[in-house]
Formats: sequence, structure tokens, C-alpha cells
Amino acid sequence: MFGRNSATPPPLHQPPPVLTFGLLPPARPQGSGQHYIVLRYIYIIADKRTHSGRRVPMAEGNISGSSTTGGVPIDTSFEPTLELARSPRQVQLVTLRTIYISAISVLIACAAGLIARALTALIGLITNLSFYGRFSFAFVSPADNHLGVFVILIPVIGGLIVGVMARYGSEGIRGHGIPEAMEQVLSGGSRIPARLTLLKPISAAIAIGTGGPFGAEGPIIATGGALGSLIGQLLHITADERKTLLAVGAAAGMTATFGSPVAAVLLAIELLLFEYRPRSIIPVSLACATAQGVRALFFGTAPIFAMSEVSEPRGYALGAYVALGAIVGVASVVATRVVYRVEDAFDHLPIHWMWWPAIGAVAVGVIGYFAPHTMGVGYDNIENIVNGHILGTALVVLFVLKFVSWAIALGSGTSGGTLAPLFTIGGGLGSLLGALAVRFFPALGMDVRVAALVGMAAMFAGASRALLTSVVFAFETTRQPLSLLPLLAGCTTAFLISSLMMRHTIMTEKIARRGGRVLAEYSADYLDQVLVKDAATREVVALSADDTLASVREWFGSGEPGTDHRGFPVEDDNGNLTGVVTRRDIFDAGVPETWQLRQIIKRPLAIVFEDNSLREAADHMVRERVGRLPVVIRERPHRVTGWLTRSDILDAHRQRLADASSPSRHIKIRKIRLHGSSSSPR
Repeated sequence: MFGRNSATPPPLHQPPPVLTFGLLPPARPQGSGQHYIVLRYIYIIADKRTHSGRRVPMAEGNISGSSTTGGVPIDTSFEPTLELARSPRQVQLVTLRTIYISAISVLIACAAGLIARALTALIGLITNLSFYGRFSFAFVSPADNHLGVFVILIPVIGGLIVGVMARYGSEGIRGHGIPEAMEQVLSGGSRIPARLTLLKPISAAIAIGTGGPFGAEGPIIATGGALGSLIGQLLHITADERKTLLAVGAAAGMTATFGSPVAAVLLAIELLLFEYRPRSIIPVSLACATAQGVRALFFGTAPIFAMSEVSEPRGYALGAYVALGAIVGVASVVATRVVYRVEDAFDHLPIHWMWWPAIGAVAVGVIGYFAPHTMGVGYDNIENIVNGHILGTALVVLFVLKFVSWAIALGSGTSGGTLAPLFTIGGGLGSLLGALAVRFFPALGMDVRVAALVGMAAMFAGASRALLTSVVFAFETTRQPLSLLPLLAGCTTAFLISSLMMRHTIMTEKIARRGGRVLAEYSADYLDQVLVKDAATREVVALSADDTLASVREWFGSGEPGTDHRGFPVEDDNGNLTGVVTRRDIFDAGVPETWQLRQIIKRPLAIVFEDNSLREAADHMVRERVGRLPVVIRERPHRVTGWLTRSDILDAHRQRLADASSPSRHIKIRKIRLHGSSSSPR
């Protein structure tokens, strides 16, 4: 049977199968004296009421009366009979586990909403105690303090406390939270140490409450992510499900801070999940909706950056917003590079990093003495900027000094968020450019408020390259639908400029420096788009189960076509698949040459269907620890129609590479002569 090509078998007279494939009974033990019963038929029955598959042995001659649904009987009289064949698992978009994870996500979202409220109150308490000497949880700005030059000491004290907490508590509290969460997702199995759930919000509250130029959203996002990770470590769940819970906590924290549930979902997709799958999007979306409800209980439903109505952009205004986005995109690259240059400078200091936050806080205090509005969260600054209430010199001083203070403080390794500072800097720059355009180019029809809003979102889009998050965030926090088109234009341009000028982002540069790799593009798995039948080898070289090892080895020595293969399907006299053997099995020195091939089959049969995807086939190879699979069709799973190897899967990528890198023209233009006759196609 050497070199026999597998042909398509004649159609069976049985009805089509209901589920996957016929199951084959266990092999009869060779040389066993025990009684061994082989069931001739085994069905897979699909119970439509329970949606489950089950193996049902049928007594011979009583098939039709024993089943309620159609099935394909697999004749297992050929020797040796095998253990049940194993086929690839077909991926389900959602399962009952999705409901379970979603229920947990809703609880985490409730907790994240409470954490956001508690952290806001804690920041308010520390701000009131530090700058006003009063006991109050009211969320206030430190800008109205009357401490004079002594205001410089307040951020320094906060920096010292954060440094001590980082050294003796957890170094993980340093930084602005999102990159650390991303790193845990990418390389840490989404396992964030439990102590960060407590230390991160406390350290951030101290840093911000003592005047640090950060937003509260970063620590809240990081704390929510840490809570989700902690719950995921306590429960018996998979690493993928734990990643989802981490993203759930982070997205819920962002929602509870800004009241932007859709933007939070997009943030989870673009910066944490690195995927778009129903089993992760559903829990995250439900969590964000829940967190928005919790936020409404504490803060109401008004937008966090309330704006007066803006008009629809007309004429050349849209092009002007595109140009504004490009300029802000360049500024986002500069801002990112400056932050990491400052961080590098701190790395060269000859003192322990525990003291760095206090050193950086000196700059925060000095700048805060001259420009008090640069200290603290500064959400009021953002609202005033996008409403056009801060203009001229005051605007320039605010966003320039805010940038200097924030870059030094963040580079020193203290604890705080980046979103609010980026919004302040970008909004200020956008407002300035818009004001200049209105003064010198009034025909453009720009609105300073829209320019500020576009600058705010474009700065975040360029620095983080979270494009959709930036656009939707600006809309949700202001509720200005007519700003969507300028936002899309400006943010996309900033995203383009940033991608051209900078390999990594403000979120991923730190991860890259530590040797990690962050995906910059998300696309559908190419192997999921290719079917096995389109990639499998059709010229199958099958061996006979009755052949002895001696004859097979002799055939190998003949050098005939097919003898260079590394694996072979084994069939009985009727052409039914019984197993797979490899060259190693055949040339095993410990096996007598008189043995037949059926006797050296070592493992349960693993097969793949023609309508499986190559991704399912590749995953099946990994699970079964094999490098080749017989290809069958569901209607006749005992007949081989092809052969799939790892090389076939790799070869499938040739078309993908060609589509991505080989330009071609499919429509040819015919050149028309002056006299009306056409030349030959070019």
C-alpha cells in the first residue's frame, strides 16, 4: 500500500452527522488474555435541549430505534481499533464563563467606583490639611493658599513620604500607573502584587494632595486594575480571564473619574487588552456602565468639563484643525522625549532613588510659588481652557510651567497620573494656536474653544497613540457632538505625526527599555481566515496497517516518491484511517521487524477537519504535541482527504506577506490615440 494516494471515498448512505466526528472505541490490547468487547457502532448524539455532545454506545442492529437524532455510525471492525479520535476545538465567541466573569466585573466596577470616591476624598483631605490647615474632604485646588514661600516645602514633604513608601513598601507605586498595568498584562500574567491595591492610591493621594501636578485618574486606573488582578488571583480562572478583570478594574476606574464609559472601554482595548473579543469586551463594557452608575450617585451626571455650545465647523476650519493636530502631534513627541530625558537624568544621580521624588518636588514647589495653578490635579484649569476663560500670557504661563513641573516630577519617579497634565498642556497649546488663527487668519472660521478641545485630545492621542479613546473621551467629557469631526481630524493627524516621529509612546517607552515588546497594531489572526482544505497537501502517502516494519523499511531504502516524508497515515484494507506513524516509530531499534504497523501506533488519533481554520489546527497540534495531522471531512471522518503539517501552516503566510509587500495593478489603462484608435494595453 506504499505510496497510495488517498482518494475521496464514495458517499455514505447514512444521514449527515449532527456534531463533530464519529468516535472510535479503544484499541484491543495486543496479546491480552482478558475478555475484550468491541462495540461496532458509536454515535455522537446532539441533544438540542441541552446543547451538549455525548457518546452513546449502540447495540448492533438497534441503531435507528435507539437514537432521537441522526448520526453517522463508524464501523470499527477494522484492526486495530483506536481510542476516540481527537479533533480541534472550535472557538466559541462566548460561553457560560463569560457570564461568570461579567458578574465578577460588575462587582469590581462597584468597588472601583467607591475607590474613586474614596481617593478623591483622600486627596481633598490631604490638600486641605497641607495648604489650608483644615480638616475637610472637599476636593479643592491648592492654588488659593497663603503660605507664601513656605509652599515650596509642602511638595518636598510629600515627595519624601512617597519615596519612603516606595522603598519600604513597594517600588511598584512609582510612575503613573498605566504603563505598569500594561507591563503586567504583557509579561506578568496580569498578576499585580496585592499590596499595590492599598499603597498605590495612598501614595498618589499624598503626592497629589501635597501639590504634585498630576491627575487623580492615573492612580485610580492603576488601583482599579490592581483590584481586578487581585480578585483574579484569588479566583480559579485562566490568565486570559485575569487579564480581562485587570482591564475591567482599570476601565471602571477611568469611568468613575471622568464619567466617560465608552472612552474607558476603548482605552481598555487600545492599551490593556490588546484584542477585541466578545469574551473580554462584554465584561469591560458592563463594568464601565456600572461604574458610570456609581459615579452618578456621588458626582451627578454633568460632564466633568462642561462647555457652552459650539458651532459646526465651516469653510477652511476643518483643514485648520488638521494643521493644529499636526502641530500638537509634534508637541506630544517632544513632551514624551523630555519626560524620559528627565528620567534618564535622575538615573545618573549619585543617590538612592528613594530621594528622587523629593528632589523633583523642589521644582514643583518653586514653580508652584510663582504659578500656583500648576499644582494639584487642575481639572478646573482644563474646564477654563476649553471654555476660553484663560487667554494670552496667563495661558502660555500656565501650560508651559505645568509641563515643566509635570515632566520633572514624573521623571523623578513619584506617584501620579498623566492624563490631566497632558490635557492641560494640549488644551493650552490648542487654545493658543486657535487664538492666533482667529487674530491673523479670521477667514478660517476657527473657534478657540474647539481648538482647545482638539489640542487637549490630540496631545493624548499623540503621546499614547490611543486614537479612538482620545476622540470619544473629549466628546464624553464635554458633551459637544459638533466637535466630533474636528476631534477626529486633529487626533488622527497627531496620531500620524507621532507614529512617524516616535517608535514608542509615553506609555510603552518604559516597557521597551526593560526589554518588553508592546504590540502597536491589532489585526485579525490571519490563520483564522484560512481553512485547512485550502492549505493541506492533497497528495497523501498512506501506509497499510498490515505491512510489517521490515517491508516498510525496505521501501524507505528504495528512494521512491514519498519515502522522504516524516509522518504517514495508516489505513486498513478498506481505506479506513487507523492511526499515524512517524519515521522515528518505524526505525525504532527496540521494535521487532516482524511487527505490523498497527502494533506500533502509540498515541490516540488526532485529526483535523477540512472546514477547521489553520488557527484551530495549529492550536490542536500544540495541545496534542504533534507536527502533522490527517485531514478528513465531517461526513466521512474515517477517510483521509489530505495531510497538514507545520510547514503547510507556515507556507500559508506566504500569501499574507505577498498581499502586504507586493504591489500590483489589476486594471490596465489603454492609451487612446488622437485619431480614435487605441493602442495595445500597457
